[in-house]
Amino acid sequence: MHRRVTVPARVNIIGEHTDYAQGLALPFAINRYLVLTIKRRETGYAGDETVIALWQAIGGPPADLTVSSEIAQGKGMSSSAALCLAIVLGKYGNIDPLEACKKAQSLEHEVLNTPCGLLDQMAIMFAKSQHYTKIDFSTMAVECLDLPTNWIFKLVDSKIHRNLSEMNYNSNNDFRKQHVVTENQRVKQAIGAKPETLGKLLNQSHNSLKQLGVSTPEVDRLVENLQQTDGVLGARMMGGGFGGMILVLVEHEEVLPNYLPVVSSRAPLLEELG
Repeated sequence: MHRRVTVPARVNIIGEHTDYAQGLALPFAINRYLVLTIKRRETGYAGDETVIALWQAIGGPPADLTVSSEIAQGKGMSSSAALCLAIVLGKYGNIDPLEACKKAQSLEHEVLNTPCGLLDQMAIMFAKSQHYTKIDFSTMAVECLDLPTNWIFKLVDSKIHRNLSEMNYNSNNDFRKQHVVTENQRVKQAIGAKPETLGKLLNQSHNSLKQLGVSTPEVDRLVENLQQTDGVLGARMMGGGFGGMILVLVEHEEVLPNYLPVVSSRAPLLEELG
């Protein structure tokens, strides 16, 4: 067996901290990739210690395991989900997408000790170029929707690195139910919205996440500065929280000229190399 698996990163437009509460989300895959190459060998394993641990956890045979990645770790762009999905697809091939998501989630829970839902995995596995996906976690239904050309997103690095396995997500349980209800409403309002409306929803989402207790004062200041920048329609922290990337919706590509617009991508690619 000699396989190569290419897995994209993802951004989540809106619908944060809803996946484990049977809520809604609107993510899409982007053109930053992790590549796992698997070359079967007679005995033993070669590669990064964590990659080997993941591979062995799903019963992978002896192999050389090589990973290269453009997906920054600890930045809310699903680097761990991409790796776990690459491991699952490398082992099982073209299996049912939802089954792949669940197996990858199990690896994150059991090996990486990351208390994740299924947002990242489903965002990646069900991705379609030039589309975003509406995911309903109460039914696991996925709907691909055309990504409006006037939704122009950029990612700004907060420079704050975090390890999700060390984060405390029980910081404001009293507010959690309210966040999920209002975030679900924002997801519904976001579908097909004009950029100005979507920007306001992003700002509201960040404020809710701040009340939920998954942001930091440093991130909040960065988000507020971006929200007040000419040409910025909205901004919010993205991912599990406590740092990572800030998602920014801009009027046109010249806004925040030091940052490139994010480009939507496709689902993972599995190649049999011999």
